[in-house]
Amino acid sequence: MAKWLSARGVTAFVLKYRLVPTGDDGVKEAMMKMGNLKKLDEDNAALVPLAIADGAAAVSYVRKHAAEYGISPTRIGLMGFSAGGTVTSGVAFNYTAESRPDFIAPIYAYLGALKEMAVPKDAPPMFVAAATDDQLKLAPDSITLYSKWLTAGKPVELHMYSRGGHGFGMRKQNLPSDLWIERFGEWLQVQGFLKPLH
Repeated sequence: MAKWLSARGVTAFVLKYRLVPTGDDGVKEAMMKMGNLKKLDEDNAALVPLAIADGAAAVSYVRKHAAEYGISPTRIGLMGFSAGGTVTSGVAFNYTAESRPDFIAPIYAYLGALKEMAVPKDAPPMFVAAATDDQLKLAPDSITLYSKWLTAGKPVELHMYSRGGHGFGMRKQNLPSDLWIERFGEWLQVQGFLKPLH
């Protein structure tokens, strides 16, 4: 993802945020927990706010140091996949002037306790993508985000693919979900965050 953005003139930073400790196979462990979402929410409750704080701190840090990086302090977005989508969504629901992203892109995000949060009055534009056949059954969370932004009258775009599974990211599966990144690039361009490719 960072390489795709960089090739289009976008400076990308990769955030390492706090996670719930797992065993040797964190994906397998997460899949097992998805059968009991209430328990998963309970297990994540203490750490999710810390991970969201890491996301907000990252936006603040990049904005504060924008001149050093040669970037605009008013064109700082936040994107995350799965648990990173939780971080992205959490920051979008709760930020300060310094930590407000100029756009957000939660991709197959897990919302958990965030479902009850209200959309801020100055919420940033949002791009959402997920697959209906998400093995973790997170497609409704993406629809919830879209609906909240739409109801609040905020700019939002949703791409829900019939197939792609959870974690499709930049993987090529010969499915329409392979092209979500192109839709994201078009959305960035329409929003004024990406220069047209010549």
